[in-house]
Amino acid sequence: MRIPGPLRSIRPLQLLALVWLTLPSCQHARGPWGYPEARQADVVDVYHGVEVPDPYRWLEDPDAPETLAWVEAQNELTRRFVRTPSWARLRERLAELHDYARLSVPVKRGGKIFYTRAEGTQNQPRLLVEPAGGGEASVVLDPNRWSEDGTAALGSFSPSRDGARVAYARSMHGSDWEEIRVRDLASGEDGPEVLEWCKFSAVAWKPDGSGFFYNRYPDPTGRPPEQHHTHNKVYFHALGTPQSSDALVYERPDAELLSFYPQVSQDGRYLVLTVYQGTDPKNRIYVRKLDSSEDFVRLLDGADASYTYLENIGTTFYFRTDLDAPRYRIVAIDLTRPQPKSWREVVAELGGSEVIEHVEMVNNRFVCAVLDEAHSRLRIYDLNGRQVREIALPGIGSVFSISGEREDAEFFYDYTSCLQPFTVYRYRFESGRSERVWDVKQPLDPSAYVTRQVFYRSKDGTRIPMSITHRKDLPRDGSAPALLYGYGGFNISLTPYFSIRPLLMLERGGVFAVANLRGGGEYGEAWHQAGILSRKQNVFDDFIAAAEHLLREGYTQPERLAIMGGSNGGLLTAACMLQRPELFGAVVSAVPVIDMLRYHKFTVGRFWVSDYGNAEQSKAQFDFLRAYSPLHNVEQGKVYPPVLITTADTDDRVVPAHGKKFAAALQQKADPTHPVLLRVETKAGHGRGKPTSKRIEEYADIYGFLFRVLGVD
Repeated sequence: MRIPGPLRSIRPLQLLALVWLTLPSCQHARGPWGYPEARQADVVDVYHGVEVPDPYRWLEDPDAPETLAWVEAQNELTRRFVRTPSWARLRERLAELHDYARLSVPVKRGGKIFYTRAEGTQNQPRLLVEPAGGGEASVVLDPNRWSEDGTAALGSFSPSRDGARVAYARSMHGSDWEEIRVRDLASGEDGPEVLEWCKFSAVAWKPDGSGFFYNRYPDPTGRPPEQHHTHNKVYFHALGTPQSSDALVYERPDAELLSFYPQVSQDGRYLVLTVYQGTDPKNRIYVRKLDSSEDFVRLLDGADASYTYLENIGTTFYFRTDLDAPRYRIVAIDLTRPQPKSWREVVAELGGSEVIEHVEMVNNRFVCAVLDEAHSRLRIYDLNGRQVREIALPGIGSVFSISGEREDAEFFYDYTSCLQPFTVYRYRFESGRSERVWDVKQPLDPSAYVTRQVFYRSKDGTRIPMSITHRKDLPRDGSAPALLYGYGGFNISLTPYFSIRPLLMLERGGVFAVANLRGGGEYGEAWHQAGILSRKQNVFDDFIAAAEHLLREGYTQPERLAIMGGSNGGLLTAACMLQRPELFGAVVSAVPVIDMLRYHKFTVGRFWVSDYGNAEQSKAQFDFLRAYSPLHNVEQGKVYPPVLITTADTDDRVVPAHGKKFAAALQQKADPTHPVLLRVETKAGHGRGKPTSKRIEEYADIYGFLFRVLGVD
């Protein structure tokens, strides 16, 4: 029997007695860990002639008294396990590590720059403005005043062209649903309008500042839940008028699953709609004159590739695309001759492993953040595709944002690495030099640590990159605790970035590793395609191989190796734990997608079909989803490592039923040697907008769990 962490010196019978004495009294508590009883209902679904039981279907109702009582009992069990006598110090140290400024890349409008800034343990970042040439900053919006518990958050913001007003999105309790309001900088007050039913919405101001275009869903009142995220539409909102007066600009009643994101060209002549179906990167582009009432020209309507509108000069429109270039290229399309045979390639697909990740047109040049072996380079190309300059970055890290407009003489960008917090730089074309905009305090001494990039082979021989951070004096004798993180999906690249999350592990002589799995975008669209649908098992194989590399190279040992991931990464850690439980000493599965047969039935789950598939659509898709779906692959009597599942009660992206049903299944079936714990946060969603106070407490709980089961002081 493997006893977790510091309890290894206690005999098994003593341990059982200790556990029973420390658990809350519960009439229906069961097993050595005192799990709350989870009723098993007689629910069976039939997929293509195959019966699939779903005994915990009742946990999908978050407001049922039975569910609420069960969740509270689970939370109490988790608190008693993770909040050891050292827990308060963990929380205190996490608060200390937050003592630095987090700033966003500025947006320049009307001679002003707008940016967000959060200080220390401040719950939410504030929106600030200052003169573009330098000067005193003033507060535009302070979300910390919106609610006592800090759960009201600022989402996206969009200043008008003259910088006189800001349209901004406001959310509550971590929900993806937002309200759009308008703040007048001169008065410091909001206008009368409150625009509702917005989710993943874009705002595009008219050049004269009279109003803006935005996309939203219909009023969900009286509509069944499965229709709350259909029939996305574009409207024009005139300032100072009620939402009921907004003019409908575009809809596609014949294609209810499409979503439309408006942009106004910088020359003010065109309205551009980027059209998506769910999270499929293959999209469409529609264009029309800004003030025209004519139909949109469906410029790119084949959904045959990814197209990102960059800018236009007259009728020549520039796009980043992966059409015939899986690592992307830049093409020019003339509206007067839009046929593919007339397209002009401006920047060709780059050589080697390089990927054109994102592009902005500034100073009539293309500023490109390029991925090279899963870290960033920053390059400038002219309009003929000639490389003008490569801007030296401080090290192996990431550029996530570039901000500037076509005729600007400068642009802003950020840089971060595993050991450097997000730092904002300003590049001036005249001098050809970059300078820091603000100095950022380091929450730890980076000179004591090192980040190395290594490459290992997955099960099928594919070469996979991984970054490993640890103290410079780490002994490679397998004694160190280690935390392995991954995602592997939706074309999202896990390039190096600074986070508070691994610092407690690093401070205690541990290792933090991030694997760049297939399904992400680190090597372009082919890399993404290699980890989706029937090829999803590649992602799990890549992550398992990362763990084996850490063990083989002496960084750690199975009893001291933890894995963690969130959302699609929560699916990753859950699936890998079930497939190779002997490799891991602890598992953290955060806001996970778990029920792969029913995920598409909840909130925006249908958006993910392009990556996952749909068990109802075909027997083939049912077969590969059923083969790895964590909920359906828990084995009776199997010894799994200690598991902490985290979710949130108002998560309307990945509903908490996933985590709840997984916890119930594991607690019922798994060998009781190791604990299975569930943590359900209140007044929180998928993570966006979560106040710092909740983040600190959540990570104190996670580290309380990890340090206890891994045996870390």
